[in-house]
Amino acid sequence: MFAALPLMIIPFALYNLAVLGVMGGGGVAGLGSLVISLQMLSGADWTMTIADLLIVIALIFLFVEILKASRNGRGSLLNHMLSMLVFIAYLVEFLLVRHAATQTFFILMTVTLVDVVGGFAVAIRSAGRDVSIGL
Repeated sequence: MFAALPLMIIPFALYNLAVLGVMGGGGVAGLGSLVISLQMLSGADWTMTIADLLIVIALIFLFVEILKASRNGRGSLLNHMLSMLVFIAYLVEFLLVRHAATQTFFILMTVTLVDVVGGFAVAIRSAGRDVSIGL
């Protein structure tokens, strides 16, 4: 049952928690809170904010979702439908909630769209290989 749960809901929840101030700061300004800062050998400072970390987490989950899409199982269709619902939730929040009108949220929404389209494409492609028509 948990295999059908779309992982892209996790960055969605983390973004909303960050905006609520659970991860430091409050509102959209909380997304700019520094997570890590490293001095590189070149002398430049490399920094990562909560917003950057959310995008990295979403990309890792996108990779896992694409791998899950290549399986043909009972939860595959349910996963695709739930992924579409997660994308719709992203879209509705992006259009209707003031704190979601950020570049970070838009990138997360785009990653979720790639998950939906890529998941369907991979599933259709792999299902086509499973069907053999004898002549």
